[in-house]
Amino acid sequence: MAATTTDREEFVRLTDQYRRELLAHCYRMLGSVDEAEDLVQETYLRAWRSYDGYEGRASLRTWLHRIATNTCLTALESRTRRPLPRGLGAPSQAPEEPLRPPETDVPWLQPLPDSLIDPVTVVAARGSLRLALVAALQHLPARQRAVLILRDVLAWRAAEVAAFLGTSTAAVKSTLQRARARLDEVAPDKNLVVEPEGAADREVLDRYVAAFETADVDALVELLQDGVELEMPPYLEWFSGRKHVLRFLELRAGEKGLIRMLPTRANGQQAAAMYKREADGVYRAHSMQVLTVSEGAVERMTVFIDPGLFERFGMPEVLS
Repeated sequence: MAATTTDREEFVRLTDQYRRELLAHCYRMLGSVDEAEDLVQETYLRAWRSYDGYEGRASLRTWLHRIATNTCLTALESRTRRPLPRGLGAPSQAPEEPLRPPETDVPWLQPLPDSLIDPVTVVAARGSLRLALVAALQHLPARQRAVLILRDVLAWRAAEVAAFLGTSTAAVKSTLQRARARLDEVAPDKNLVVEPEGAADREVLDRYVAAFETADVDALVELLQDGVELEMPPYLEWFSGRKHVLRFLELRAGEKGLIRMLPTRANGQQAAAMYKREADGVYRAHSMQVLTVSEGAVERMTVFIDPGLFERFGMPEVLS
């Protein structure tokens, strides 16, 4: 029987509430906002085509996540992992030297604007959207990645995951153990543990923005932890330790007024859009910066030098 307009309206009414949650799920799997949005569309297309066969044995939310996970697993068959510079080599010890782009195109991990997902999802799943964790997930084989997300993020029972993947509960538990062990190898626990954010974290961002806009290196010194890390995709170099990070920033700080920044949020973390004044006096989009803040100081600066991200964040490309 052909689907009616009423059927379509019912499908949209019942499923649309999960769209942003599914976007977060596909983002964890792929590490790309662009690809995640495409896969959410594919998920809804597949769900609509099989909606007549949905019998309600699982909740609609669970059913949609199954389809989304299958869609992601299929996509990952033809994709390489999306890294950050930290995952490609040791930190640089020469902040004075020019930055070098990779010799070949790298499909870099992308930041996820908080505005694209529900505030409730951001709060409830902040740790699972954190840049450090999403980057770490990229080191897992696709099936391990799926099992870990389904078990540790979505809190599915092992038997549910086993039935979905067509395997045994024992195999799911074994896969989860291997996934967790691999995460321990590629990401320190402190980068995956999330403390509740408060006014102090926003204050750190405000001071960070002010320090850049006034080219105040001394103010930055007070904001950065001793072991702070700085990475700047698409450049391969990254720096670890306040000495090297500050030296890099000092050499490129410029004068007061060269930089303007607008606060935003990404991956459940404080972030800022940076604009740089060019020769014609116009401030143009330069980079999207995501901060990892802990104990009242900046632990990591992930600077995505990609003006194309500004539209995704709802930010203008030029400031008046």
